[in-house]
Amino acid sequence: PPQGYYTRRGGIGETGDFITSPEISQVFGELIGIWYISEWIATGKPKAFQMVELGPGRGTLTDDILRVFNQLASLLNKCDVSVHLVEVSPKLSEIQALMLTGGKVQSNPEDKSAYMKGVSKTGIPIFWYRDIQDVPPGYSFYLAHEFFDALPIHKFQRTEKGWREVLVDIDPEVPDQLRFVLSPLSTPATENFIQPEETRDHVEVCPEAGVIIQRLACRIEKDGGAALVADYGHDGTKTDTFRGFRSHKLHDVLRAPGTADLTADVDFGYLRKMTQGRTATLGPIKQREFLKNMGIDLRLQVLLQNSRDTATHEQLLHSYDMLMNPKKMGDCFNFFALLPHPRLVHADKKHKPESKSPLPPVAGFGELLLK
Repeated sequence: PPQGYYTRRGGIGETGDFITSPEISQVFGELIGIWYISEWIATGKPKAFQMVELGPGRGTLTDDILRVFNQLASLLNKCDVSVHLVEVSPKLSEIQALMLTGGKVQSNPEDKSAYMKGVSKTGIPIFWYRDIQDVPPGYSFYLAHEFFDALPIHKFQRTEKGWREVLVDIDPEVPDQLRFVLSPLSTPATENFIQPEETRDHVEVCPEAGVIIQRLACRIEKDGGAALVADYGHDGTKTDTFRGFRSHKLHDVLRAPGTADLTADVDFGYLRKMTQGRTATLGPIKQREFLKNMGIDLRLQVLLQNSRDTATHEQLLHSYDMLMNPKKMGDCFNFFALLPHPRLVHADKKHKPESKSPLPPVAGFGELLLK
């Protein structure tokens, strides 16, 4: 905990180790804000909603979402909106507080669950927590953008003797150097995390992601709302994706631990399985498809028309290309959603043929088939 990457550095942005979509373009966060509002409208405009972000980075994404909420204030004026950030890094929570409240926050010792609270520049209450379980229950929209890929994984290799776990060991040949080794025998993790029907020869499993997605699914099933997950990932097809980034370049994961961002692609097939059918799931679909469905092209045209100078014009086109180009972020990133079953199926359709018009489609996911 005291030496971990996010505790010491957490280098997001051009001067750091990696850059994220919200840091590239404000449009990314704006479209996610619109997604949440469209889901809020589709579920009958409940009187209150919580916006909960897991691992909010520098707070850029929440800031862009709150700007949309402010622009649509006339729509939300009868709704009690609050923001709840789940952040373990003291350094990053300070940066978020500065971004979102201008630094006007107070630590919150009398309330054991939230360790800090403040008010956004637009007057929305914001609370900080160390664990998702501390966030109060209630109708909530959850957001996990580049969150699951940072959680620790177990790695497994299929061998002639069965599955073996990949472990980290000290290299006897080279002092101060780490190496990967295979466990001599089956480990408890091997017994618990490898599915009998697994066909791959190398598998990465993130148990913590499974636990968190279960918690989200339970909350959505009970209180309503939705969760949106955006991340590097695959649908249970990839094998070895564990890698490090330092100063925007690939970095050996075993070199200088704690100084580089470590990441592994999210297995959306595993996340879907871990919801255990408590919620419906949509996706994963490619980032460029989701953003196109959400109207990024139209938003870009408006921004281009409103930009007076060439530099802004070029910056807008450059950031659009970064987000949408299949060779850049367009195909690497996926969107995946958890929604309550009633949001997608009229349970009593058979008995009430006169029931209201069909449910509105879920924005961003087009006419996707349910899984």
